[in-house]
Amino acid sequence: MADTATRTILRTRGRTASAAFGGHASGRRHPLVATAMVLPLAALLVVVFGGWEAVVTQASSVGVMLGR
Repeated sequence: MADTATRTILRTRGRTASAAFGGHASGRRHPLVATAMVLPLAALLVVVFGGWEAVVTQASSVGVMLGR
């Protein structure tokens, strides 16, 4: 009985955390929304580490992946 209660509590907490961040466990995020979420971090990393070539390479790879 305790094992079932523990699983129920963990499942409920996971749903609450997901809902707090606006996520859906089974849903998919639109690629433009995902891009808008990642761009500020990418810009910060470019400034901090000076890795412009790496960012261009990764962006190109993501563009190819989204285009398929």
